[in-house]
Amino acid sequence: MSEIILLGLNHTTAPVELRECLAFTTDDTERAVVQLADNPAVEEVVLFSTCNRIEVLLVAKDPGKAVELSKSFLSEFKQVPVNDFNIATYVHCGDEAVGHVFRVAASLDSMMLGEPQILGQIKEAYRTASEKRTSGVILNRLMHRAFFTAKRIRNETGIGDNAVSISYAAVQLGRKIFGTLENKAVLLLGAGEMAELAVEHLVRHHVGRVFVANRTFERGVTLAAKYKGQAIRFEEVKEHLSQVDIIISSTGATDFVIRRDDIKAVRRRRRNRSLFFIDIAVPRDIDPDINRLENAYVYDIDDLQGVIDENIEDRQREAVKAQRIVDEAVIRFRRWHDSLDVVPTIVALRDKVSGIAAVEVDKRIKSMDHLSAADHDAIRNMVNAMVNKILHDPTQFLKKGSCQGDKSIPLDITRKLFKLDP
Repeated sequence: MSEIILLGLNHTTAPVELRECLAFTTDDTERAVVQLADNPAVEEVVLFSTCNRIEVLLVAKDPGKAVELSKSFLSEFKQVPVNDFNIATYVHCGDEAVGHVFRVAASLDSMMLGEPQILGQIKEAYRTASEKRTSGVILNRLMHRAFFTAKRIRNETGIGDNAVSISYAAVQLGRKIFGTLENKAVLLLGAGEMAELAVEHLVRHHVGRVFVANRTFERGVTLAAKYKGQAIRFEEVKEHLSQVDIIISSTGATDFVIRRDDIKAVRRRRRNRSLFFIDIAVPRDIDPDINRLENAYVYDIDDLQGVIDENIEDRQREAVKAQRIVDEAVIRFRRWHDSLDVVPTIVALRDKVSGIAAVEVDKRIKSMDHLSAADHDAIRNMVNAMVNKILHDPTQFLKKGSCQGDKSIPLDITRKLFKLDP
């Protein structure tokens, strides 16, 4: 019987330098799956390649041969000696391979537990294999069950509920403070990567105006255009403190950019509205004493990391629930996969009985000249219905028997009883 085999390496087994050497572009993937599928030892193939993993998923009758073939192929295709990556590879067969695919799709095997991007990347890999016709009955079923399982885990656990990045944590805290982020005005001070990501996430949550202040005004203009906002000069920041609700700062300054007295000076103009600071700078940009003011909330990089650490612990607890769903899905898939063994016998049995019935019906119909074409069709439909009902119980017996004990015994008896072998 054909087996499912997975060969791969990922962020836990291989450094980024090695993953870079073996990474596949979209064009690479299209060519690779076709070339692998052309090998007689490979029945089906899907190839995943992301920044954190490269995995070859195969269906083959000889797992050992398929693994060696995959290693040789990776070596030749990417011009990397097998010895350079062999120690970093892992191999899964059967249930282990199925469970691994389900875990990867559900982001249980990701560097960032619960991150949603991996599912889209796997769907894209499967789409490529489908378009190139390198996935067949088994991998088609496996991939669709992986997508279903990942969706079920998202719906039934909290694996993706809590923020595990600085930018997501900023959004989460903002929602706690304001209830909704819609129409809240944002001021970005400086231009650090994490600060920009935080602004991008806030924009996706429909904040209002975005002001950008940078020591280089031209850089501020460029960033403001990116967020459809307004660039202001750094000297104008204090004038805008009364207009904004969220301040994200990452300037690289050696001293506080905004102090407690600056906020006290605009409290009356702000009418005591809440003000949320996200201070991602080291050294810090925002005076922590601002926290002592009413309706002012300052979170520095350590505070945000603390939120993330708590959320990671929550996700790890949810991962235990997710693993139970994966285990259940693996069992269901195994039952389906095992049932494939009985399909040739069921098809042969149906073909033989249906063939006998068709021959006998044709013989009788020829001698019944008084019957119309409609009568002929009615007789054929009646006989086909009888055949289906007669074969229903034997078919169910063979399918259920394939999941229990030695499935070769009922198959062998059926083939001998009905003389299905030539």
